[in-house]
Amino acid sequence: MRVVLQRVRYARVSVEGKALAAIQGGMLILVGVGQGDGEAEATSLAQKCAELRLFEDSQGKTNLAAGEVGAQALVVSQFTLYADTRKGRRPSFTRAAAPEIAEPLVRRFSEVLAARGVPTQLGQFGAHMIVELENDGPFTLILEAEPQA
Repeated sequence: MRVVLQRVRYARVSVEGKALAAIQGGMLILVGVGQGDGEAEATSLAQKCAELRLFEDSQGKTNLAAGEVGAQALVVSQFTLYADTRKGRRPSFTRAAAPEIAEPLVRRFSEVLAARGVPTQLGQFGAHMIVELENDGPFTLILEAEPQA
């Protein structure tokens, strides 16, 4: 499982011109599910995202986690995080999990974030989404959990 996490001032997602979800201050988290990923990977990465110290304290140091500052999360499924671009000009997505496996794992990821005190909204799985954001920093991290054997 792969995650691209961006600390944002705001983020919103729309589908077919209709606003679907929006947050003010927090994390936009793009989640890619790979073949072999399961609940263990979704749970561990969500816990990691909830606990990472990404937000500034009163001295301007990144010492605070999302729950400590009332940050929200917008979670967007993005299978393209598993693109293989090593050959040719067309990305291959064969390492991405099938939708029937990926969708429940993205939901599980969101549920764990919420259970850890981070109010969470979801994009629409499988839809063509327009994602808008204002990156705060910029502050962008890439996290990965290898499938548990």
